[in-house]
Amino acid sequence: MSDPRLTPANGRVAAEMLRDTVPADAYVKGVVRQVSVPVANLLRAPDGPRDRQLLMGETLNVLEDREGWSFVQADKDGYCGYLQSAQISAIEATTHWINAPSSHLYEEGNFKSRDQDALSFGTKIAVIEMHARFAQTSQGYIPRRHLKEIGEVERSPAQIARLFLGTPYLWGGNSRFGIDCSGLVQVALMACGIDCAGDSDLQERSLGCTASGNPKAGDLLFWKGHVAMLADTKTLIHANAHHMSVVLEGLDVALARIAAQGDGDVTRHVRL
Repeated sequence: MSDPRLTPANGRVAAEMLRDTVPADAYVKGVVRQVSVPVANLLRAPDGPRDRQLLMGETLNVLEDREGWSFVQADKDGYCGYLQSAQISAIEATTHWINAPSSHLYEEGNFKSRDQDALSFGTKIAVIEMHARFAQTSQGYIPRRHLKEIGEVERSPAQIARLFLGTPYLWGGNSRFGIDCSGLVQVALMACGIDCAGDSDLQERSLGCTASGNPKAGDLLFWKGHVAMLADTKTLIHANAHHMSVVLEGLDVALARIAAQGDGDVTRHVRL
């Protein structure tokens, strides 16, 4: 059976490529759009539970617009779900992405001007013009120091994960304002140019090679329903509901705690 998280079909519509495999009332190519708000919840159903989040500038394929909701498939990882239609706009080719933990969108190119929105690490933007200290966009101004050009990647997933220390835990979260275990792994890997699925079970099946021997920084450990990254050989960095935030935790302490709370042993040790 197809995984509904990754299958662009909802019964009423399905992607054209599924015409011979998935029943639907209509088959469509969809329309490419992008997220126009700082953080958008990707829901399992209209007004339903959050599965993941998408950030401003991320592109997606809109398969259906119905009663204020859009059924979409995210380009970055193929995840499907519903966004509020008002959170989507026409494509504006992005030129840069935010590589600071978070930033602000200012009304003017002046740090004393009114801040209009907070933007998370990973947000993609279209720069109209570069000024001395700020980049001008159609929505406002962003500090140049917080930007990298599209195509520039980071080198260490573990170092990127550290940028999120203290971020509150949020089930299905993908931003500096709230993140879960798989969201942290995804943002760290994708910042380094490594494709990564959205949920921990999908990550466990698709990432890297099963490692043997001692853990190394950047390795991933999986449990049923959880994933953590090695910050170094003796320390994990992970978003977890026990601490309700992204924390550094001793490897031995975490292994014992997770087993004691009934979540079992590590199911896979991955080296990228």
